[in-house]
Amino acid sequence: MYAWKSYFVVQADYQHWANEVMFSALDHLQAEVLASDQGLFFRSIHHTVDHILVVSQSWQARLRGEHLAINYRILHNPEWRELKTALRRETRRLQGWLEAQPEEFFDAQIQFLGGDGKARAMWTRDALTHLFTHYAHHRGQVSAVATRLGAPCPEMDFVLYKREMERLLSEPRQAPPAEA
Repeated sequence: MYAWKSYFVVQADYQHWANEVMFSALDHLQAEVLASDQGLFFRSIHHTVDHILVVSQSWQARLRGEHLAINYRILHNPEWRELKTALRRETRRLQGWLEAQPEEFFDAQIQFLGGDGKARAMWTRDALTHLFTHYAHHRGQVSAVATRLGAPCPEMDFVLYKREMERLLSEPRQAPPAEA
Protein backbone atom coordinates (compact mmCIF):
# COMPACT_ATOMS: atom_id res chain seq x y z
CA MET A 1 0.00 0.00 0.00
CA TYR A 2 1.26 3.46 -0.90
CA ALA A 3 1.92 5.78 2.05
CA TRP A 4 -0.46 8.63 1.19
CA LYS A 5 0.09 10.23 4.57
CA SER A 6 3.85 10.68 4.06
CA TYR A 7 3.28 11.92 0.54
CA PHE A 8 0.81 14.63 1.58
CA VAL A 9 2.85 15.71 4.61
CA VAL A 10 5.79 16.33 2.25
CA GLN A 11 3.49 18.14 -0.17
CA ALA A 12 2.33 20.43 2.65
CA ASP A 13 5.96 21.17 3.53
CA TYR A 14 6.63 21.93 -0.13
CA GLN A 15 3.70 24.39 -0.19
CA HIS A 16 5.24 26.25 2.72
CA TRP A 17 8.66 26.29 1.05
CA ALA A 18 7.26 27.48 -2.30
CA ASN A 19 5.26 30.22 -0.59
CA GLU A 20 8.47 31.43 1.06
CA VAL A 21 10.23 31.55 -2.32
CA MET A 22 7.28 33.50 -3.74
CA PHE A 23 7.28 35.92 -0.77
CA SER A 24 11.02 36.54 -1.21
CA ALA A 25 10.38 37.65 -4.78
CA LEU A 26 7.31 39.70 -3.84
CA ASP A 27 9.28 41.51 -1.13
CA HIS A 28 10.95 43.42 -4.01
CA LEU A 29 7.63 45.08 -4.90
CA GLN A 30 5.90 47.99 -3.18
CA ALA A 31 2.64 47.41 -1.30
CA GLU A 32 0.71 49.62 -3.72
CA VAL A 33 1.93 47.47 -6.63
CA LEU A 34 0.88 44.31 -4.80
CA ALA A 35 -2.60 45.81 -4.34
CA SER A 36 -2.94 47.16 -7.89
CA ASP A 37 -5.03 45.57 -10.64
CA GLN A 38 -2.70 43.33 -12.64
CA GLY A 39 -5.35 41.56 -14.70
CA LEU A 40 -5.42 38.43 -12.56
CA PHE A 41 -8.71 36.63 -11.89
CA PHE A 42 -8.69 38.21 -8.42
CA ARG A 43 -7.20 41.37 -9.96
CA SER A 44 -4.21 41.99 -7.66
CA ILE A 45 -1.33 39.92 -6.36
CA HIS A 46 -2.56 40.69 -2.85
CA HIS A 47 -6.08 39.42 -3.48
CA THR A 48 -4.75 36.32 -5.27
CA VAL A 49 -2.55 35.41 -2.29
CA ASP A 50 -5.53 36.10 -0.02
CA HIS A 51 -7.53 33.70 -2.17
CA ILE A 52 -4.88 30.98 -1.73
CA LEU A 53 -5.25 31.38 2.03
CA VAL A 54 -9.05 31.33 2.20
CA VAL A 55 -9.32 28.36 -0.16
CA SER A 56 -6.85 26.51 2.04
CA GLN A 57 -8.96 27.36 5.09
CA SER A 58 -12.11 26.20 3.30
CA TRP A 59 -10.63 22.85 2.26
CA GLN A 60 -9.14 22.27 5.69
CA ALA A 61 -12.60 22.78 7.18
CA ARG A 62 -14.05 20.30 4.67
CA LEU A 63 -11.37 17.76 5.54
CA ARG A 64 -12.34 18.11 9.22
CA GLY A 65 -16.02 17.62 8.36
CA GLU A 66 -16.88 21.28 8.90
CA HIS A 67 -18.32 23.92 6.61
CA LEU A 68 -16.77 27.33 6.21
CA ALA A 69 -18.83 29.80 4.16
CA ILE A 70 -16.49 32.17 2.33
CA ASN A 71 -17.12 35.07 -0.01
CA TYR A 72 -14.22 34.77 -2.46
CA ARG A 73 -14.97 38.16 -4.02
CA ILE A 74 -13.83 40.15 -1.00
CA LEU A 75 -10.36 40.65 0.43
CA HIS A 76 -10.22 38.90 3.80
CA ASN A 77 -6.72 39.99 4.86
CA PRO A 78 -6.10 43.63 3.86
CA GLU A 79 -2.71 43.95 5.60
CA TRP A 80 0.02 42.36 3.44
CA ARG A 81 2.34 41.40 6.31
CA GLU A 82 -0.53 39.84 8.24
CA LEU A 83 -1.61 37.93 5.13
CA LYS A 84 1.88 36.48 4.69
CA THR A 85 1.98 35.44 8.34
CA ALA A 86 -1.50 33.91 8.13
CA LEU A 87 -0.60 31.87 5.03
CA ARG A 88 2.61 30.68 6.68
CA ARG A 89 0.67 29.55 9.74
CA GLU A 90 -2.03 27.96 7.63
CA THR A 91 0.35 25.75 5.65
CA ARG A 92 2.18 24.67 8.81
CA ARG A 93 -1.15 24.03 10.56
CA LEU A 94 -2.22 21.85 7.66
CA GLN A 95 1.07 19.96 7.72
CA GLY A 96 0.79 19.29 11.44
CA TRP A 97 -2.84 18.25 11.12
CA LEU A 98 -2.01 15.84 8.29
CA GLU A 99 0.80 14.33 10.38
CA ALA A 100 -1.72 13.67 13.16
CA GLN A 101 -4.18 11.82 10.89
CA PRO A 102 -4.23 8.02 10.74
CA GLU A 103 -3.14 6.47 7.43
CA GLU A 104 -6.73 5.29 6.82
CA PHE A 105 -7.89 8.92 6.62
CA PHE A 106 -6.13 9.28 3.27
CA ASP A 107 -7.99 6.31 1.80
CA ALA A 108 -11.42 7.56 2.85
CA GLN A 109 -13.97 9.89 1.32
CA ILE A 110 -14.99 13.23 2.75
CA GLN A 111 -18.50 14.62 2.58
CA PHE A 112 -18.93 18.38 2.26
CA LEU A 113 -21.09 21.17 0.91
CA GLY A 114 -19.79 22.61 -2.34
CA GLY A 115 -19.66 26.31 -3.05
CA ASP A 116 -23.08 25.90 -4.67
CA GLY A 117 -24.52 24.50 -1.40
CA LYS A 118 -24.90 20.97 -2.81
CA ALA A 119 -23.72 17.90 -0.90
CA ARG A 120 -20.55 16.46 -2.41
CA ALA A 121 -18.20 13.55 -1.78
CA MET A 122 -14.55 13.26 -2.73
CA TRP A 123 -11.64 11.00 -1.91
CA THR A 124 -9.41 12.68 0.67
CA ARG A 125 -6.35 12.24 -1.54
CA ASP A 126 -8.17 13.95 -4.43
CA ALA A 127 -9.21 16.85 -2.20
CA LEU A 128 -5.61 17.31 -1.03
CA THR A 129 -4.29 17.04 -4.59
CA HIS A 130 -6.77 19.70 -5.63
CA LEU A 131 -5.75 21.96 -2.75
CA PHE A 132 -2.04 21.65 -3.48
CA THR A 133 -2.40 22.13 -7.24
CA HIS A 134 -4.60 25.14 -6.47
CA TYR A 135 -1.71 26.64 -4.49
CA ALA A 136 0.63 26.02 -7.43
CA HIS A 137 -1.83 27.37 -10.00
CA HIS A 138 -2.19 30.73 -8.27
CA ARG A 139 1.48 30.95 -7.27
CA GLY A 140 2.30 30.54 -10.96
CA GLN A 141 0.00 33.43 -11.86
CA VAL A 142 1.49 35.61 -9.13
CA SER A 143 5.01 34.66 -10.20
CA ALA A 144 4.42 35.65 -13.82
CA VAL A 145 2.99 39.03 -12.85
CA ALA A 146 5.67 39.71 -10.24
CA THR A 147 8.42 38.93 -12.74
CA ARG A 148 6.79 41.23 -15.31
CA LEU A 149 6.78 43.96 -12.65
CA GLY A 150 10.53 43.59 -12.07
CA ALA A 151 10.69 41.18 -9.13
CA PRO A 152 13.18 38.31 -9.35
CA CYS A 153 11.68 35.22 -10.95
CA PRO A 154 10.81 32.84 -8.09
CA GLU A 155 12.00 29.31 -8.81
CA MET A 156 9.45 27.19 -6.96
CA ASP A 157 9.72 23.81 -8.69
CA PHE A 158 9.24 20.76 -6.50
CA VAL A 159 12.58 19.35 -7.68
CA LEU A 160 14.32 22.47 -6.29
CA TYR A 161 12.57 21.94 -2.97
CA LYS A 162 13.77 18.32 -2.91
CA ARG A 163 17.35 19.37 -3.68
CA GLU A 164 17.29 21.95 -0.90
CA MET A 165 15.90 19.45 1.59
CA GLU A 166 18.57 16.90 0.60
CA ARG A 167 21.27 19.56 1.03
CA LEU A 168 19.94 20.56 4.45
CA LEU A 169 19.74 16.95 5.59
CA SER A 170 23.29 16.22 4.42
CA GLU A 171 24.86 19.16 6.26
CA PRO A 172 26.43 18.22 9.58
CA ARG A 173 24.45 19.51 12.50
CA GLN A 174 26.27 21.98 14.65
CA ALA A 175 26.03 21.36 18.36
CA PRO A 176 25.35 24.51 20.38
CA PRO A 177 28.50 25.91 22.00
CA ALA A 178 29.15 24.55 25.48
CA GLU A 179 28.63 27.00 28.30
CA ALA A 180 31.67 27.77 30.38
